Amino acid sequence: MPQDTAPAPPHPLAAFKPLLLDIALPLGSYYLLHAALGLGLVLSLALSSVIPAAHSIADALRKRTFNALATVMVVVNVLSIALAFVGGDARLMLAKDSAISSFVALAILWSVTRGRPMMTAGLKPMLVKSSPAKSAAWDRLSTTDPRFRRHERVFSLVWGAALLAECAARVVGAYTLPVETMASWGSTAMLLGAIALGIVAGGALAIAPMEKLLAEAEAGGA
Repeated sequence: MPQDTAPAPPHPLAAFKPLLLDIALPLGSYYLLHAALGLGLVLSLALSSVIPAAHSIADALRKRTFNALATVMVVVNVLSIALAFVGGDARLMLAKDSAISSFVALAILWSVTRGRPMMTAGLKPMLVKSSPAKSAAWDRLSTTDPRFRRHERVFSLVWGAALLAECAARVVGAYTLPVETMASWGSTAMLLGAIALGIVAGGALAIAPMEKLLAEAEAGGA
């Protein structure tokens, strides 16, 4: 008989799936409208904001749940559309995307101050790997070992700081780099750079020492 297989543990980046999706959709729309169809820069940026806004609204209606990040995305994108037709400021429209990154970053940092690091929701399944022994070791360490709790907080702090840095870089880039550069690939490169920083720094400062502590605790429990 076929054996049941445990579901693959979610990756910490799963929490950023909506953010990545709402970056990819407007970027593809911008290329189609501006480069392929020849629409103006400001109009292309405005219309490319319609898709992520519609996606966030549809997702909320389908799940019938309130999602703070999706709500921020809708508000920011709707405001950007209004700004396009009122002021026509392409740089302001590019800078507005930093509101989404800053919201996620501040939410992560706030969760650390409350003692419930947000990124733990993805970090624990990734390190435990559906192992009951590792799960038990995690539970013991999270309540008895201050080093483990510190690394847990550091992981969320790294991601919060990386996204805040991306937010600042996006604002600076929107007003200093050519608009075409930011609209075509600059904003996306900044987001991917922040994610890469989170992976590398989070792995070195938190994941590696936590894996070592888990292995020691698991061996001790056995």
